[in-house]
Amino acid sequence: MQKMIQLSEQEATLRQLLLDVSGYIGTLEGCSKPQLRFTGGWVRDKLLGVGSQDIDIGIDSMTGFKFGTLMNQYLEKPEAQEKYPTSKLGKLAKIAANPEKSKHLETATTKILGFEIDLVNLRKETYTEDSRNPQMEFGTPEDDALRRDATVNALFYNLDKAEIEDFTGRGLQDMERGVIKTPLSPYQTFKDDPLRVLRAIRFASRLGYRIDETDEQAMGDRDIRDALKVKITRERVGVELTKMLKGPDPMLALSLIERLGLYHTIFSFSSSENSQQADTRNWAEAYHEAQRLTIAGPNDDHGAERCIINSILLRDSDDIYHMWLLSALVPFARVPPPAPKRPNAKASPSSAATAAREGIKADNNTIKVIENAAVHLNEIVHIKDTTVNKGPSTASPLRRKQDLNSHEVQGMAIRRWGPSWRSSVMFALLTQMNEVARGDHRKLLEGYATWLSTLKDLDLLEVYQLKPLVTGDKLSKALGVKPGPWMSKALEMVVAWQLRNPDEQSEEAAISEIISKKKELSLG
Repeated sequence: MQKMIQLSEQEATLRQLLLDVSGYIGTLEGCSKPQLRFTGGWVRDKLLGVGSQDIDIGIDSMTGFKFGTLMNQYLEKPEAQEKYPTSKLGKLAKIAANPEKSKHLETATTKILGFEIDLVNLRKETYTEDSRNPQMEFGTPEDDALRRDATVNALFYNLDKAEIEDFTGRGLQDMERGVIKTPLSPYQTFKDDPLRVLRAIRFASRLGYRIDETDEQAMGDRDIRDALKVKITRERVGVELTKMLKGPDPMLALSLIERLGLYHTIFSFSSSENSQQADTRNWAEAYHEAQRLTIAGPNDDHGAERCIINSILLRDSDDIYHMWLLSALVPFARVPPPAPKRPNAKASPSSAATAAREGIKADNNTIKVIENAAVHLNEIVHIKDTTVNKGPSTASPLRRKQDLNSHEVQGMAIRRWGPSWRSSVMFALLTQMNEVARGDHRKLLEGYATWLSTLKDLDLLEVYQLKPLVTGDKLSKALGVKPGPWMSKALEMVVAWQLRNPDEQSEEAAISEIISKKKELSLG
């Protein structure tokens, strides 16, 4: 960790601009010169040698919106335009009020020199028993530091003095020690705003820090868990979890959630009976395997198998994020869906999808990925086992025919599983890893690696994108039948025929195949 902050050229220009604005304000009638500070995460990241384009500006004597308005006024002066021409400063973004940042005091946002700037007055917060949204008032630098969620996020950089300020008295020390610690009593801090529990986990996993022991004890307290359920919206819970799973160490975040007994607090939904059935006793096997798959090397234990699985299932950041989210939902894999709310209603979504929808308010696309994975779990395991246990191919005509049939069966299965089939297979692997004895992990990994290699050799990895050789209109004309519900089934029959006959490109042959199956289509 660095001991001092070295400003970049752009940061130094921003500092000087803000100081000039502060000096200008001090000349105005009825205004005192405000003291300005860079606050919070920017200071922490600079000390860690990490650049940040988001900067909060703490102002001691006026609201952020008023400061922003006066900054615009200063920049309209000829001497300011000469010192900070557009070619140097860039086009100043409109000063916009930001009521979400503070419900009670006017803050503002803008963009300067490529930095996203929040203009915020220093403040003091007072909480009520039933809400995490505090009453706010103007405060001192110490008030502002002590209200923050962690000492490492409470460091300031004084623009006048060009030095770091540590009003909690331990922010720099905790950075040296790699500790997440609340500035004030952890129990009261988390009771006031239980979202800080999840933020502590997120920052620990992001920075590679440990959480202070007394803070951990408070985070796992039943009162705090209950407050997290009552005070925090499911949307906010989902935002924090997503940041954890997209961060540098999702495994640490999930292990902390498990250790602190927060699993059922995060993944809770209205059917509490089904929610509580989620079995986390072996859950660590799933998220530890996700970690091993992410970092697998060919020389690691089971590395060859994991490298194959990684190369086929984890193509990009979306696949990796879905893997981590699905690993978090493995405890719900075998939990029955919630009962329909009324007789004769359609079947409920899977418990895994319900936990994601109600517990963390996942978006519809993510819910679809989860639902597909849960619904197809047993079929994936069956097809994988059937393929692996079939034995090696032979040169006999009968065996070649079986292989071609396998090509069709596997290809049509992947089409049923859809574009997110890779995530569905990952969910199956992680679920089985959670269920089988540790001594059987090697066999399980070998099975998935063998199966996935087979799919690759059969050129089926993108088969869900395969288009029918003939169009529905051509089939309709050839059959002499008007378009109708039969058409989608007929087109899938064409694709199945293509998979059985990978070298055949004749539209006429495909049409003949469908004509021969008119009875199956209930067309006579």
